[in-house]
Amino acid sequence: MATTPRPMTDAERWYRERYARTPERDALFTTVSGEPLEPLYTADDLPDPAEIGFPGEFPYTRGVYPSMYRGRLWTMRQFAGFGTAEETNERFRYLLDHGQTGLSTAFDMPSLMGHDSDHPRSEGEVGREGVAVDTLDDMETLFAGIPTGEVSTSMTINAPAAVMLAFYVVAAERQGVPAEQLAGTIQTDILKEYIAQKEWCLPIDPAMRLVTDMIEFCSRRMPRWHPISISGYHIREAGSTAQQELAFTLKDGFTYVEQAIARGLAVDDFAPRLSFFFNAHIDFFEEIAKYRAARRIWAREMRDTYGARDERSLLMRCHSQTAGVSLTAQQPLVNVVRTAVEALSAVLGGTQSLHTNSYDEALALPTEEAVRIALRTQQVIAHETGVANTIDPLGGAYFIEALTDRMEAAAYEYFRKIDELGGMVEAIKQNYPQREIADASFRYQQEVDEGGRIVVGVNRYADQPEEPIEILRIDPALERKQIDRLQTAKARRRGEDVERALGVLREAAATEANLMEPILDCARAGATEGEIVESLQHVFGTYSETPVF
Repeated sequence: MATTPRPMTDAERWYRERYARTPERDALFTTVSGEPLEPLYTADDLPDPAEIGFPGEFPYTRGVYPSMYRGRLWTMRQFAGFGTAEETNERFRYLLDHGQTGLSTAFDMPSLMGHDSDHPRSEGEVGREGVAVDTLDDMETLFAGIPTGEVSTSMTINAPAAVMLAFYVVAAERQGVPAEQLAGTIQTDILKEYIAQKEWCLPIDPAMRLVTDMIEFCSRRMPRWHPISISGYHIREAGSTAQQELAFTLKDGFTYVEQAIARGLAVDDFAPRLSFFFNAHIDFFEEIAKYRAARRIWAREMRDTYGARDERSLLMRCHSQTAGVSLTAQQPLVNVVRTAVEALSAVLGGTQSLHTNSYDEALALPTEEAVRIALRTQQVIAHETGVANTIDPLGGAYFIEALTDRMEAAAYEYFRKIDELGGMVEAIKQNYPQREIADASFRYQQEVDEGGRIVVGVNRYADQPEEPIEILRIDPALERKQIDRLQTAKARRRGEDVERALGVLREAAATEANLMEPILDCARAGATEGEIVESLQHVFGTYSETPVF
């Protein structure tokens, strides 16, 4: 029996009769992540209306709050840190004076790795790419004159996050501010360190225990503090696609949830204080779709898989930072344009706070002028463009909704593969996400090298010669200054109190006790970051990565 042919849709008719007869330019018609793009998207590509929904309602595709930026603009949180605590304190004050609404602290490499400034491996790196914080005295200086009970603070540190949180809590105590009043976020996302950023102090399993200790401590003592910012940013900076950034970040987040539940915590007691950190990359529409898919997946899984009932547990609130990896050393002023486009994608994607990179960051830490322009970029978007005047202005757009659906499907395919490997921790130990990112990075670089992927000023529209620009140079004398500060702090403390506190920490580490209180006591006694980390390594050992080829 013959069947009646399905009639052509209007889109199919247009494609056959119009588009297919016209030439296409020679270009890569894919997203920057390699996702193929159709020439046109129509109503046929829209999902079920329930999947789009309304702002502030499940599944939060259109935003986590009903009023979004009509109620409150995103927090403008510029990342800052260099030299010693004095220099960074000056930069903090400069940014606050110019309209920044939250502080974000960058630490130097020794601090990120758990080394004191006088450690042999710290030589030449002290204060170079962030602020050096070795002691409680440094943390007090960093926030001198800044009321910690009134300012929201973000700290970008992971492996020794518990130590820096302890320093911050005790520094606030000395300002007369109890831990319960402190607001902010500390990054703490150790899984992405093993995946992408490669800054660790301990093997994976005890490092995960320490993360759970922080979640438990903050859920009981610091109701305004986010103990972990689950971070896709560094995964993307390592060369991942948008799909990989989304999938690996969310899977890391679900792993932390599972660990906390296994500890005996009720999901609604800690999940409202989990936050996220995403990369705002250069492919405008793909980035917007990524944020929308992330909110939808998180809400669904928290409700249906982990049994969350408090609406706040379903809200995927995020900080965004424009893509450092997209910046070029060639024609650096063009980076102002890149940053503006990326920042706009984060805003249209519904971010809760935003850092805009400075145009000179492909060359060095930013100058004050470059930082000011980066901050002004956010202010222009907020107050001049009109994009904050209506909620989710791209919601329902054929292209955006289709990309969101495909982004979500790609994430679930990665979830399936990771589960087959035994979960995220086991997948990392088997180097699965590391290999996926390495392959994606290689593909992208090939496209740039072969000229198919155009990067302005690099493989097209290059200017020769270029005028050099003024960059920030860190005075090498600051390293000696910081080491002298460290030695002075050590000489001023009571050595027996330090040894006693470190001994208690080692004893607690050998049990299943929560380690935050012993670490706080170490901070109060005057122990340095390096001494606290080495005490933990005495019990847990260290970690070496298996290379990925």
